Order: sequence, then structure tokens, then C-alpha cells
Amino acid sequence: MPKLAAFPKAFMQALCKDGSMKLSEWIGLASKLDVQGLEWYAGFLEMADERNWAGFRKQVEDLGLVIPMMCCSPDFTHPDAAFREAQIVKQKGWIDMTHALGGSYCRVLSGQRRPELTMDQGVSLAADCIEACLPYAQERGITLIIENHYKDDFWDYPEFAQKMDVFCKLVDRINHPSFGVNYDPSNTYLAGEDPLELLRRVSHRVVTMHASDRYLIEGTIEDLRKEEGGSAGYAKRLRHGEIGKGLNDYDAIFTELKSKGFNGWISIEDGIEGMDQLERSVAFLKKKIAAHW
Repeated sequence: MPKLAAFPKAFMQALCKDGSMKLSEWIGLASKLDVQGLEWYAGFLEMADERNWAGFRKQVEDLGLVIPMMCCSPDFTHPDAAFREAQIVKQKGWIDMTHALGGSYCRVLSGQRRPELTMDQGVSLAADCIEACLPYAQERGITLIIENHYKDDFWDYPEFAQKMDVFCKLVDRINHPSFGVNYDPSNTYLAGEDPLELLRRVSHRVVTMHASDRYLIEGTIEDLRKEEGGSAGYAKRLRHGEIGKGLNDYDAIFTELKSKGFNGWISIEDGIEGMDQLERSVAFLKKKIAAHW
């Protein structure tokens, strides 16, 4: 049966930029949720000091939780080879971080969708960089998971492999036992595509999942697409919403995943409107998991 983890989507600025929240505060809040784990983010300010890693693992495990997944955002599509090599070094450091925290899954991405890149160029650059990291991950018992992503909070351009055909081409290019997919249904809507169609194409490769729902506070997805490039972070008209209240059909999603034997971690990405919202999302997902597994 899948297990649930929580991710501090509402507190990314506080934990990663201005330091107005400490990780111990987030751990305390999350420990009151009915989940089994916490998804970590490599960019938490307090994680910059490697001496803190063991202490945070102990804090989490002392509360009966684990840190199964690491969320990080390598940028493997940069045209400069030295930049890409530096990103590989960073990714290996995040693999070490995941291992030190007791985790099993570390995210990779393709990189930013820079205007000058062709599809074949971007896929080759991303695949080569990911493949350079895979032996290092395998030695440490870590599976690298690629997400059908929209945009990192701190990137200028959207994900290179945002579109389904590009994502699937990249996934098909990499065959390794320490590589799989982290499926996020909401992100597919932002590409103007059907999340269930994508899931059917990659469900045999899915090992983890992000549970979220999204909505636009104004305008249309086409408006969003026009403004999504060239400004840091998410477009202002985009919001994460309470799970079960958006466009995603979780019965159809879980039916497909169950049919492929999925029993991995599902990490919850919401709570923008407070911990009460996150608690409702946990309850919704637990009910759906119980119904399908």
C-alpha cells in the first residue's frame, strides 16, 4: 500500500530564502499530520551545512517519521559544458544528502527550457547528465526520479521536458534499475495536456508520486503559458489548491497505478492556505488509497 509524505509547499520562501521559518518548526507542524514521511528539499537553508544532516534525520525519526524523498532541481540543459558538469557534481551532493537522511529517492529534472534548444539537443544533454549520476546513485541505494515538472520555484524558464512527448522521449532514453518517474498529475494540465494520457504512457516506470491539485486564480492556461517564461518562479496567476477540489481524477489515477503494482511514496504538495487545508488533503488521499489498495 502506498505511503504518504508531506512537502512544505507553503513555506518554501521561509525555509529556502529568508530563513523566517526553521526546519524544526516545519517538522513539528508536519508531525501532527497523519502521514508516514516528509519529503525534503535540497535548498533548505539549514541543509547547506552538512553537519546538520544527521540531526534533522534524528528529529524526524524520533517522531516516528522518515525522509523518503529528496526534491532537488538540477539544470542539465545549460549550453555550457562546465555549467552542466557543475550541476552533475551538485546532483551527486544531493544524492549524498538523500543517503545521509535515510532516503531512497532523489529527484532529477531535465533543466530549463531555454529558447535556443531543440528537442533533440535538450534530451541528449539531460540524458547524458542523468546517466552520469546513475552509477553514483546506485552505489548508495538511491533511485533517481524524474518528474513531469512545470517549473522550479526559483527558475526563470519552465521545465525543458514539460511537454508529454519530450518527457516520454527522455524517459525512454534512460534504462537503468536506479531510475524511475515521479508522476505529478497537476503539472500535465499546465502543459495543456491530459494527465491520464501521460500516466498511461509512463505508469510502468512510476515509482513515486506528487499529489496536488492546481487552479488558476484568473485567466486561462493559455494566458499562463504566455507569461511563464523569463520571470523567476511560478507565474502569479497559478495556485496550488486543496487535493480533491481541483481537476485531477484521483480514482482514475489510482486505478492505473494499482494496475501496475505501484506501492511507492505519495508526497503531498499543498497547504498554501494553511495546515488545515493540508490535513484535509491527507484525509482525502487516505480515503482514496484505502478504496483502491
